[in-house]
Amino acid sequence: MGSESRQWFALALLVGLGWLVHLLAPVITPFAISAGLAYLGDPLVDRLERLRIGSWTFGRTVAVILVFALMTAAFVLLLVVVLPLLADQIRRLFERLPAAFEWVVGTAVPWLQSRLGFEFASFDEQSVLQALQSYWKELSSAAFNVMGTVTRGGQAVVHWLVNLLLIPVVTFYLLRDWDRLVEGVRTLIPRRAEPTVSGMCREIDEVLGAFIRGQLMVMLALGLIYTVGLWVVGLDLAFIIGLGAGLLSIVPYLGTFVGVAAALIAAFFQFHDLAHILFVLLVFGAGQSLEGMVLTPLLVGDRIGLHPVVVIFAVLAGGQLFGFLGILLALPAAAALNVVVRQVHDHYMRSGLYERTSGESREA
Repeated sequence: MGSESRQWFALALLVGLGWLVHLLAPVITPFAISAGLAYLGDPLVDRLERLRIGSWTFGRTVAVILVFALMTAAFVLLLVVVLPLLADQIRRLFERLPAAFEWVVGTAVPWLQSRLGFEFASFDEQSVLQALQSYWKELSSAAFNVMGTVTRGGQAVVHWLVNLLLIPVVTFYLLRDWDRLVEGVRTLIPRRAEPTVSGMCREIDEVLGAFIRGQLMVMLALGLIYTVGLWVVGLDLAFIIGLGAGLLSIVPYLGTFVGVAAALIAAFFQFHDLAHILFVLLVFGAGQSLEGMVLTPLLVGDRIGLHPVVVIFAVLAGGQLFGFLGILLALPAAAALNVVVRQVHDHYMRSGLYERTSGESREA
């Protein structure tokens, strides 16, 4: 088989593999979730294995059980505490939207008209308000209907139960055998290509680890700081605003901008004074200072992670192509592509083409 034939064969194989993943996405998804959880938990398992208490050391199985119990506790905390609190905050938000809309059309719009000296396009405020209220009622009713349909659908219930049981089981076994599986894959690489492939895999792991274990921890820490700070201020929507600002901080300054804007609007409608607005600004200022001086140097350090634009594009493209499975695979794919692009760039900088181009430019 010639070089060109091999290239076409590799391309066809890649396309066929992508189509197969698309078809098997519902089956692969729980295994992808388990692999992601195992990837996140493996460094902690390795550290526990190296930990010594006197003459006694943790075995791999004991370390996996401890990490698995920690993951289970975090999931239960999310299910029991966070989700009901988030649902309550969303309910409060929609309850206050009509009052906020009335203030906008009854106070803000007339004030702007008097200051700017021109009329806004006329519209029926009451009809818009009634439409918003009816839409919220219909949305709530539709959500309950969907939940009821899913609950009554025997096949859907079985599918969800199987996934809920499968994910923890597969995660446990992947955590226990992670190092063995990685070593097994490494031994299958052709010996001549093994140093190059292993080096690229280590780079991918550094990039992906810097983002997931670093940036995501920064996001969660900022979400906690903002939530606690806004709760101390007395803001009713502290949880949803603080958590949203922390999660949106995946894009630099976006979380702060959105969080400050939302918190200022919520504080204005709730307190109607300047003091609480200053307190809100103080909370976000303290969060940004902690991020720059403590969180990012401690959790991310000098490691090179993924650019926010790359993350956003990868998640959107993965979701469009493969649904939820594509979202799960987006970050590993983006990390691999990032390393490949860097390798290509380094190869180009060392190539004769770059040197000739540089020399020709100097002669000109």
